[in-house]
Amino acid sequence: MLNLDILKRQDPEIYSTIIEELHRQQSTLEMIASENFTSLAVIEAMGTVLTNKYAEGLPHKRYYGGCEVVDKTEELAISRAKELFGCDHVNVQPHSGAQANMAAFLAAGLKAGDTIMGMDLSNGGHLTHGSPVNFSGIYFNVVSYKVNPETGLLNYDDIAELARKEKPKLIICGASAYARTIDFERFKKIADEVGALLLADIAHIAGLVVTGLHPSPMAHCDFVTTTTHKTLRGPRSGIIMCKAEYAKAVDKAVFPGLQGGPLMHVIAAKAVAFKEALSPEFKTYSQQVIANAQSLAKALMDNGINLLTNGTDNHLVVLDLRSTGYTGKEAQNILESIGITANKNTIPNDPQSPFVTSGIRLGTPALTTRGFDEKALAIVGRVIADVLQKRDNEESLIAEIKELSKRFPLYPELSQLVSV
Repeated sequence: MLNLDILKRQDPEIYSTIIEELHRQQSTLEMIASENFTSLAVIEAMGTVLTNKYAEGLPHKRYYGGCEVVDKTEELAISRAKELFGCDHVNVQPHSGAQANMAAFLAAGLKAGDTIMGMDLSNGGHLTHGSPVNFSGIYFNVVSYKVNPETGLLNYDDIAELARKEKPKLIICGASAYARTIDFERFKKIADEVGALLLADIAHIAGLVVTGLHPSPMAHCDFVTTTTHKTLRGPRSGIIMCKAEYAKAVDKAVFPGLQGGPLMHVIAAKAVAFKEALSPEFKTYSQQVIANAQSLAKALMDNGINLLTNGTDNHLVVLDLRSTGYTGKEAQNILESIGITANKNTIPNDPQSPFVTSGIRLGTPALTTRGFDEKALAIVGRVIADVLQKRDNEESLIAEIKELSKRFPLYPELSQLVSV
């Protein structure tokens, strides 16, 4: 049970914002594909005395004294991550997925101006895969591959041709808005042909990978990075994994290359999340995430909404809004007005700017954590289609969303703090 009594007495203003946010999360439907709800155990682990301890270095190789206990904490996180992902080596210290990706660049020995190849941001990639406004695009020569504009799918023959032409030193596979299975084995063949190292960023699909619901990149990639939230349902943070031959380079890249002291309270929370993900219940949860996403996709398409790739294999869908007359920005605001939180998203060959966009990205991890099933997601899909096509009045749609929020409560253990 989360106890905020001390905070309430000492800082009522911050306490008030926390309660307000708890109410927002409970009373709305969180459908941002990169967000999820952690267990209360994960939250409690983050709010502990471990936050007081500096522990630069690695377990038993620290630059500070008094690390005997936090060494145990980090070793638990490491051993659980190795078991969970089946990796040779893991560093659990990165503060985020972006920093994990930067560490992979350093460990790969890249120098400023070297050529890297990643998925174009507007086609579903991530900022750290070569966006010109990110470190990856500022310091490196970037060659971006795109999806087929007609199907929305990756064309591996085109990617191979681009790699042969540009000869990148590092190829990045993985996405932040791609609804289909990624063929890591094919990427490995492409990388080997041109002599490139291969980095898989599985931040979005990590929970599906560890439960066997999406192919694993471990046997094919030199480096694998992920956030620990999203489908993995842990704290907001990151980890980096690699083949044994890159272990020292990875550890050196994280510290002292990019970071100082690791956040031991967050590492403890990662360890808790890894233990949860090793349970049979987590596979059941992950199966439901996919089933819910597919139910959502069907409901949207049945009600006249266009989706990239015409469906999904994972936890997310991307809506092409051009036929609705709304931009992504407008649709995001409309959905929020009826109690659904989503994010605008670019689509291939988007006629709008990245600040406006022509798409919306939706995901099911957070709703699945609340207990939503396929029937509930079918209702959500129909409501979204109705509001985007002005087929029903907003008051009735708001009522449906409120009813769903009450039917599937978030953190019922905290009902004494706030109710929907």
